[in-house]
Amino acid sequence: MPDFEPGAEQYEDKADVAAYLAGDRMALDRLVVRHKDRVFNLCCRLLGDRGDAEECAQETFVKVLRSIGGFRRESSFSTWLFTIAINTCKNRRSSAEYRFWKKVLSFGRNASSCEDDPEEFEIQDEAPSALVLISEKERESLIQSAIDSLPFDFRTVIVLRHIEELSYDEIARITGYNLGTLKSKLSRARVQLQKKLQGA
Repeated sequence: MPDFEPGAEQYEDKADVAAYLAGDRMALDRLVVRHKDRVFNLCCRLLGDRGDAEECAQETFVKVLRSIGGFRRESSFSTWLFTIAINTCKNRRSSAEYRFWKKVLSFGRNASSCEDDPEEFEIQDEAPSALVLISEKERESLIQSAIDSLPFDFRTVIVLRHIEELSYDEIARITGYNLGTLKSKLSRARVQLQKKLQGA
């Protein structure tokens, strides 16, 4: 949803931000409901753990509540929101405590991992066979594991481009990279991801 192609959601966001700043407390609830699933999914992809993703998504919206008065409406609300979510995830990953516990408790995927969410593996076929379900889930699990193993900056651009399907311009706004740096990081991230998937 690039900034230069405003859609209905962007107009709704603008209206709700203005309404909230004018004193309509319910407007923030509408913003949260509209974006909570995408923020959670983004956090889940970046952190690889549902519990961590839930905490970071909640923290993201707390930060939004605290700082929405300073939101400059030069970019879209979703761009601003994704920037906050990514920085929140980055802070979580860089904390010494997080690194320590992830190392200590890393015994492979468990019930808290993101790919155990049934919505992540929704199959369009109305009656998929068990084999199709298993192979699809295994494929998604391999891809997410490969994404998890990338450096955080590579993981971020891969998720924003190939999972969120954002434009280069919007990713540049969210990450702060210029287009040349962004394309370079994305190219290197794709190469690393391909190698990891080939070796899986």
